[in-house]
This record gives sequence, structure tokens and C-alpha cells, in this order.
Amino acid sequence: MQFLASEDLQRLLTASLAARRHSHSPYSRYAVGAAVLDEQGVVHAGCNIENAAFPQGWCAEATALGAMVMAGGKRAMAVLVSGPGPDIITPCGGCRQKLREFGDDNLLVIAADPSGVKQTWTLGDLLPASFGPSHMTHNHREPA
Repeated sequence: MQFLASEDLQRLLTASLAARRHSHSPYSRYAVGAAVLDEQGVVHAGCNIENAAFPQGWCAEATALGAMVMAGGKRAMAVLVSGPGPDIITPCGGCRQKLREFGDDNLLVIAADPSGVKQTWTLGDLLPASFGPSHMTHNHREPA
């Protein structure tokens, strides 16, 4: 597992908790925030945005990754996801795959709530034997 400096962890936690305050979650009332640390050391935040036409909303992790891409970030080094607590929140399956697009098995995934960090995994722990961009870079041939 890669090392994360305590200052970076605090920046991720602060950004994720702040993002929760912008959540548009009128149906579930379950506000989620996410913050992604990119390869340049920049933190990008996002919140969940629900939609009356389920499942047209999107998750906090997707919002944060979109912010990262729009700011020029190319690689996610860590992501912190925060919910209301007390239950530990992890990225859903779709967001695990979205995170895999910008990170590898060593991407740190941190769960938190307003009381602080609850648990840490790697993306490899949460999405074992994943399919990622490296699978698309090989010369693929159609069967004869």
C-alpha cells in the first residue's frame, strides 16, 4: 500500500466533508462527498447528485473524477469517500471501475464520516482481478 502524507489525508478529508454540504440528495437524504488526490498533489472534490428519474443521478466519486479530468489531472493516487456515518461507506461497483480507469491496484481508497477516517483499502482489495486501461493497450487480434 502506498504511503499518504498526513497533510494530504487531512486535505482529502476536509474537501470530501465540504463536498457533502453540496450534495443534491433530496430522495435518499444520504449526502456523500468524495475527494481525489491526483498525481500533481491537487485535490478534486465532488458530491452525489440524485435525479427523480432513477438511476440518472451520479455518485460523488464520478463528480470528483470529472473535476480532476477537467483540471488536467491524469492519475488518481488516493480517494476519500465520506458519508453521514456511522456505517462505513465504500465506492459502489461502478465507481470502483471508474476509479480503475485513473488508478491501479495500489490506489488508496479511504472511508470517512464527520468523525474522521474509518477504514482504508487499496482499489485492488475492493476490485480484485480488475479490467483496466492496460488490457486495451495490447495488440488484440480477432480469432481466426
